[in-house]
Amino acid sequence: MTEANRDLVGTNRADALPKNWEPQQVEAGLYEGWVEAGYFEADPTSDKPAYSIVLPPPNVTGQLHMGHALDHTLMDSLIRRKRMQGFEVLWLPGMDHAGIATQTKVEAKLKAEEGKDRYDYGREEFIDKVWEWKQEFGGTIAKQMRAIGDSVDWSRERFTLDDGLSRAVQTIFKQLYDRGLIYRDYRLVNWSPVLETAVSDIEVVYNDVDGEFVSIRYGSLSDDEPHLIVATTRVETMLGDVAIAVHPEDERYAHLVGQEFDHPFRDDLRLKVIADDYVDMELGTGAVKITPAHDPNDYEMGLRHDLNMPIIMDEQGRIANTGTQFDGMDRFEARVKVREALAEQGRIVKEVRPYVHSVGHSERSGEPIEPRLSLQWFVKVDELARMSGDAVREGDTVIHPQSMEKRYFDWVDNMHDWTISRQLWWGHRIPIWYGPEDANGDRDIVCVGPDEEPPAGYEQDPDVLDTWFSSALWPFSTMGWPDKTPELEKFYPTSVLVTAYDILFFWVARMMMFGTFAGTSTPEILGEGKDGRPQVPFTDLYLHGLVRDEKGRKMSKSLGNGIDPMDWVERYGADALRFALARGANPGIDLPIGEDNATSARNFATKLFNATKFALMNGAAVDELPQRESLTDADRWILDRAEEVRRDVDAYLDDYQFAKANEELYHFAWDELCDWYLEIAKTQIPRDAAEAAPEEQETGRNTQIVLGRVIDVVLRLLHPTMPFITEVLWKALTGNETITLAAWPTEADTNGGVEADLNARRRIEDAIKLITELRRFRSDQGVKPSQNVPARLDFAAADLVSQEGMVRAIAKVEAPAESFAPSASIEMRLSNTTLDVALDTSGTVDVAAERKRLEKELAAAQKELDTTAGKLGNEQFLANAPEHVVEKIKQRQQVAQEEFERVSARLEGLNG
Repeated sequence: MTEANRDLVGTNRADALPKNWEPQQVEAGLYEGWVEAGYFEADPTSDKPAYSIVLPPPNVTGQLHMGHALDHTLMDSLIRRKRMQGFEVLWLPGMDHAGIATQTKVEAKLKAEEGKDRYDYGREEFIDKVWEWKQEFGGTIAKQMRAIGDSVDWSRERFTLDDGLSRAVQTIFKQLYDRGLIYRDYRLVNWSPVLETAVSDIEVVYNDVDGEFVSIRYGSLSDDEPHLIVATTRVETMLGDVAIAVHPEDERYAHLVGQEFDHPFRDDLRLKVIADDYVDMELGTGAVKITPAHDPNDYEMGLRHDLNMPIIMDEQGRIANTGTQFDGMDRFEARVKVREALAEQGRIVKEVRPYVHSVGHSERSGEPIEPRLSLQWFVKVDELARMSGDAVREGDTVIHPQSMEKRYFDWVDNMHDWTISRQLWWGHRIPIWYGPEDANGDRDIVCVGPDEEPPAGYEQDPDVLDTWFSSALWPFSTMGWPDKTPELEKFYPTSVLVTAYDILFFWVARMMMFGTFAGTSTPEILGEGKDGRPQVPFTDLYLHGLVRDEKGRKMSKSLGNGIDPMDWVERYGADALRFALARGANPGIDLPIGEDNATSARNFATKLFNATKFALMNGAAVDELPQRESLTDADRWILDRAEEVRRDVDAYLDDYQFAKANEELYHFAWDELCDWYLEIAKTQIPRDAAEAAPEEQETGRNTQIVLGRVIDVVLRLLHPTMPFITEVLWKALTGNETITLAAWPTEADTNGGVEADLNARRRIEDAIKLITELRRFRSDQGVKPSQNVPARLDFAAADLVSQEGMVRAIAKVEAPAESFAPSASIEMRLSNTTLDVALDTSGTVDVAAERKRLEKELAAAQKELDTTAGKLGNEQFLANAPEHVVEKIKQRQQVAQEEFERVSARLEGLNG
């Protein structure tokens, strides 16, 4: 480019860009610069409209996985866009103390390094050890959030055990307790014998295990006397059997209902035969053993029939308090010994059968969960769940996609009381205090609020609260509740909660319960909800899918198909990671992703970089758009398309359609802007402006401005998803401080809001089709890309007179001489006519060399046809190969056939 060309619009800024795009060299520095400049800090005193998101708090023990990376990318896209749209934006970060996960990790560390457990230290000293671990190792995920570009307000970072949140937890506990919504009782819970605590449903994972079916005979050993046969996979639980259930309409057992059988091992238990509709008459023998204290379904039956519920295992999963020889045995040892003892009595009526079945395991410690009756604290959820359901039914909170509403209602409308106590030391200790025992052994119970002192001589409950209890307060506790704060007044309720659909039940529903409850208990702090209804914690709920591998499988260690997002950041850059995820993020639908997605996103970033640098070298700059009538068809076309894309992207993002927004941006930027308009622009910008005619100079100036404006719009539209590369390119293009604070594009930035020029669009699309067909023909004819070919075509008939110079320059087809003698012709259908093009390729092709090249291609196509035909003709292969493998081979065969026919036709043409 000449100096004269640079002077068309001003200073050339291409020199501000590095030679190549190397994201690893710039991303960290850019991010820290944004943080230091305070771009991400929220001002609650601002008069701008508010937009707020609270980050779902990752575990303090955790590391960023692909699910986090997707979650954070989508939130950051929303936040950055709203910041550019002129909102006062708060994205509040923080960490969850992760009670079980953190305590387990620290206990394992102490055991490995010092050979001690928590009891060797005592409660207070052990908790100090956990805080020390948190300070030293608990910031990994925060560093990774910085690496992927999360534009959170770090000045407001919270922790679920910090002083403010602890105060909020105590406050809402007391409010719920005083309202009778928190109580203590014996209930069946998921029990971890390794951790010695109750665990929540979300901390239970189900795995197939090898077990055994044991059929036990209760009652008489004589076939002529009353007896029943039941089957079980956990024979040790029969030590707690108190009943045998049959269906009320089962005529086989009607005469036995109400009778009692002796327990084979326990004199203190009798087994009553009861009738209950739960029993499936067609399954097994139609009789079911009932152990209410160690099975969820049995527990419900025990409640219905007022059955005794003896607990037969201690906190470590050992048989206890049965008065049998099995006391003290581990549950798995007892499983064998009880079966052997039953066999000795003649009560094993069938051969023990192997049986593979799904068993819940502790996510943290790995052992099978034991359903166990236990004294725990519970939240009574009826009223809270009803308010949560009503909030969605009334539209106070809108779920995206709407199809997820049914899942939400299925959960909140059928919710069981929530077990909130955990037998741990790390966490929010339950604010209940017990007085000394009186003469009857009873103790006074006092719930102590955050600003109260317990009575002298009282002891605090040793349990801590479920981690989800404090997380349920996250949207408002992080902004200062129960105090009335500027943050709550400005940013609450939050604008949207973004999370995966798999924690809809465990976290989202709990936030809705506590949020609506706090809205009723402190409306003067959280504000009034719509039409007098309780305030909600967020007005929108966006549920995305889970990240899967490229085959749609769940990522897991056992499959070895997990992807570390930080590996992609190091190899491809954070922008590539983010774009790959956002481009596949459809509401509520799982996202399969693999290495190809990362390389495609990396290539897109490189394309943007190279295109912008090339545009800058050709004088592109952002300036006031010229008058519409002075622009070429190509200029009008690209501006109109930019406006169309801008409108679509806005509509998609408003509807949380991230995949559609980014897919459209990808194809517009790559296919239309980079691949076509840049090529067209080169034909409109004179090589030497000083020697160009005045009208050519004006066209060149206009094109440089249009090129700069469209790149500017594309970079701003892409910034929420790809913040780093857009920052570098936009600053070079505009010379401004930062794209993070740039205005979101409007129609004034594209075509000025004028009606799209459909004739210009038609002409450019016809010109592109014409160039594409001419390029394909040249390639088929073996013409070198740089070689000009004489061609005769009627531009006037196609209404492309104004495009002739551009078409000939890009397609490398020159105007024919008077002695023109065509050697070939092609016919192509354009929008308003069929155009005949005559070309002379004589002398442009080395026929012998081209024939040799084509013969090699034909041989390769034939080899592929033979290979695929062999596999598809093999019946054994077709019977055993997975369907997707067979389909892939069929596709290969089809491609090879098309290639064979193309090359054959070309060879035939050469020979002719």
